[in-house]
Amino acid sequence: MPGSKPHRIKTINEFHKFKGLQPPKHPLISIIDYSTMECNEEIHSINVIFNFYNISIKRGIGAKLKYGQQHYDFDEGVMFFIAPNQVFGIEPLESKEKRSGWMLLVHPDFLWNTPLAKSIKQYGFFDYSLNEALFLSDKEEETLNGIIQNIEKESNENIDQFSQKIIISQIETLLNYSDRFYKRQFITREKSNHQILARLEKVLSDYFDSDDLATMGLPSVQDISSTLNVSPSYLGNLLRALTGQGTQQHIHEKLIEKAKEKLSTTNLSISEIAYGLGFEHPQSFNKLFKNKTEMSPLEFRASFN
Repeated sequence: MPGSKPHRIKTINEFHKFKGLQPPKHPLISIIDYSTMECNEEIHSINVIFNFYNISIKRGIGAKLKYGQQHYDFDEGVMFFIAPNQVFGIEPLESKEKRSGWMLLVHPDFLWNTPLAKSIKQYGFFDYSLNEALFLSDKEEETLNGIIQNIEKESNENIDQFSQKIIISQIETLLNYSDRFYKRQFITREKSNHQILARLEKVLSDYFDSDDLATMGLPSVQDISSTLNVSPSYLGNLLRALTGQGTQQHIHEKLIEKAKEKLSTTNLSISEIAYGLGFEHPQSFNKLFKNKTEMSPLEFRASFN
């Protein structure tokens, strides 16, 4: 699969053909019972790109899904979200598990000229990696299944001037519940999430303890999340849920902590400290330090003398 050209599926109707399903009743939205789908794409490893949103709960998939460098086995029954133009892979596995779940496909054209067309981009979980999927309780899954049933009922009935507005309202409700359940997951999956926090602390400490910061420059959110093997969106949302601060704020806090140490225990000039912490320009260091501490670096140093 590495290096293979992704198979792009442009329309929901094309997806139905690809899966051996009847044409969708609406060209821009479809709900598929996962137990009825053929496994034709799972015979060989394949990379896939959709031109539409895919929101799914799956069990017994008989394959591993791959996003980036991460693999995830969905036999446990979890929920994941794929936005248009995201590349993901499917690798076949032998599985006797019963296939179940559903798949909601929504083309961006269905959302055109509605508030959700813009606000859907604010749901960070569309940028999560597959290994950051949403683990649902039975009660939570029941809630989401009820919303899907409402969408299915409305999309299967005669389309009128109210249909799109009602369906989009239900999709938004589904996304808001998913957002709530992710916030719950950040808190209840305490062990794994606090392991990420501990690893973040170590990564930042090791970084700012390095003698090569002037060459490496300041760490970016992407650098840190890659080192932790999580997506930037997931890491940021996790940190905000548990600590109230995003990844960039954590980087800045560790940087200011290191800067205070150098200002109070060395005779290095402000410029030397700035360059040593990875800043290209001392003015940028001065501005950030004052913004975080309400004192300039010189004022802070003077408070220790």
